[in-house]
Amino acid sequence: MAPGAEASSGAAMAATRLELNLMRLLSRCEALAAERRDPEEWRLEKYVAALEDMLRELKKQSSKPAPELLNEYSRKVDFLKGLLEAEKLPSSTEKALANQFLAPGRTPTTAKERTPATKTVHLQTKARCTGQMRSELLGTDPLAADDSEELNIRKRKGLPSDEKQSAVELDAVLQHHQDMQERLAEEMLSLARSLKNNTLAAQNVIKQDNQTLSHSLRMADQNFEKLKDESDRLEQHAKKSVNWLLWIMLIVVCFIFISMILFIRIFPKLK
Repeated sequence: MAPGAEASSGAAMAATRLELNLMRLLSRCEALAAERRDPEEWRLEKYVAALEDMLRELKKQSSKPAPELLNEYSRKVDFLKGLLEAEKLPSSTEKALANQFLAPGRTPTTAKERTPATKTVHLQTKARCTGQMRSELLGTDPLAADDSEELNIRKRKGLPSDEKQSAVELDAVLQHHQDMQERLAEEMLSLARSLKNNTLAAQNVIKQDNQTLSHSLRMADQNFEKLKDESDRLEQHAKKSVNWLLWIMLIVVCFIFISMILFIRIFPKLK
């Protein structure tokens, strides 16, 4: 065998081995995601980080899988990553909303699976978040609600292994959760409309207050200008009045002085 052919055969084997390792780790991560985990569990997060590294390496290989298969791997890894991020959110409502946007895989990871494991994990997570939200609203024990939801799912999964029956059961579960999602979406839409109406009402009130304030400021400016004009006019009038009074007093004094002189001249001093 030529050296080039040996090199390409070695690369194909390496790519195949890497893909097999990715599938095994992906199956392990899906199994861990389906289990009830402690908050301090760290393995799934480390495994998902390793999956991301392996997926990047697989995409760099020359003999990489078909684009559809790579997209499916990426979809499942992104689903597991989003699932971990959703579990870190503080409230069950935020977790439920985050889970709405998660997209599970379309095909099974291993040949033993009839339905994709990520889809089952997605259903379990939705059921768990729904139970937690219900328990918060009703004030019940969230752990008991989670156990009840998981028990219902396990009962549905534990029915006779007839493929048609399983498909009907899965459709019923999906329809149930779809109805719950629609009700939740309607409630959120109603809250959004109420918030919008309140915002518009507050905006109208603020707008009216601004118009009233602007009108008051304009009236105050006009009154100030009128007061200033009247003050200037009064000051000028006062100045004119003082000037006339001064002239009148001077005229009176001069008249008295002249009258005294004439009186002295006309009437001489008596001896």
